Amino acid sequence: MNKIKLLRITTETYSLRILLKGQLRYMSEKGMEVYMASTPDKHVPDMEASQNAQFHPLPLSRELTPFKDLMALFSTIRLIRKLKPHIVHTHSPKAGIIGMLAAYICNVPLKMHTVAGLPLMEVTGPKRKLLNFVETLTYWCSDWVLPNSHELKQFILDNNLSPDKSKVKVLGNGSSNGIDLKYFSVNPKLLTESSDFRKQNNVDEHDIVLAFMGRLANYKGVNELVKAFQILEKRHQNLKLVLIGAPEDLNPLEETTESEIANNKSIIAVGHQNDVRKFLIASDIFVFPSYREGFPQALLQASAMGIPCIATNINGCNEMIEDGKTGILIEPKSVNAIVEACEKLIKDRQASEKMGMLAQQYVLKNFEQQQLWKDIHTFYNAHLS
Repeated sequence: MNKIKLLRITTETYSLRILLKGQLRYMSEKGMEVYMASTPDKHVPDMEASQNAQFHPLPLSRELTPFKDLMALFSTIRLIRKLKPHIVHTHSPKAGIIGMLAAYICNVPLKMHTVAGLPLMEVTGPKRKLLNFVETLTYWCSDWVLPNSHELKQFILDNNLSPDKSKVKVLGNGSSNGIDLKYFSVNPKLLTESSDFRKQNNVDEHDIVLAFMGRLANYKGVNELVKAFQILEKRHQNLKLVLIGAPEDLNPLEETTESEIANNKSIIAVGHQNDVRKFLIASDIFVFPSYREGFPQALLQASAMGIPCIATNINGCNEMIEDGKTGILIEPKSVNAIVEACEKLIKDRQASEKMGMLAQQYVLKNFEQQQLWKDIHTFYNAHLS
């Protein structure tokens, strides 16, 4: 029997090597012939080795660039005709419209698109109408639309983005990749690395560390977080803020925020990190004030390591956190809401630790990575016919 050929397409390698880490290797080990495609960068060789999949470059862009997008469509059609995959599975908006349209034109047997967040949620006017049309066209070309959270599924249905509502499905309990529970667990080596990190950055034993992980972008709520921290550090002398993630060019922070991050000695910006565990262990409270999400992997990882979390009451976050029990949900875009939630956890360390423990138990029970990979593999086989 010939191997099933799977082509995963994302806009950037970041999705393939970070958000889908290990998933393509799993499919390969299950007997599939796996290919991946995105805009190429320096990470391709390492990614091919770690995912055990052959990489093919595509000229994809996260921006709206009609001429370049048309060229990307032709390139994707050529690639599909060359590889002849049985399954094309896309991830991210631009890869979705280009990949699903190309797969539809090429009559690929199984066409699937994962929805891991919708930029159109933060857009109004003519641009919103355009993005709605693009999203609807993506879903029309797909056989299956897979939002990575139940709230995101409901948003798609409520806004009539899918012409066929029966094709919209959440696999497992949500998430695009689940969580590797063995990897995201505390061990002596990580405790030592975490302690060294705190010492290197003059974080005292009694200091309380707030942490954020994700793109340093406007829509991630980083402007509000930094403003909230400025208020909090005036009230608490033993406070630090760790920012884990790279700056976002397409949705940059305010200049005042960038200046504060650069000049405030209590703010520690460590940039993008391949291994975030020691930074999470070094933290006491995880703050995730994003405006929009699918199912945030950062929140999942922090919860898996038992860190109490504060997050905005939006899609994905509110499926992972039970307000007041496994974390605190707050209003988006509110500096005061961040301040008030942080104050609660700073002042009541016992309640804070209990929240972290309950969040960890919930993640361990519902989002184990191998089970989600198995669900996806089973879905491929069940629907390929």
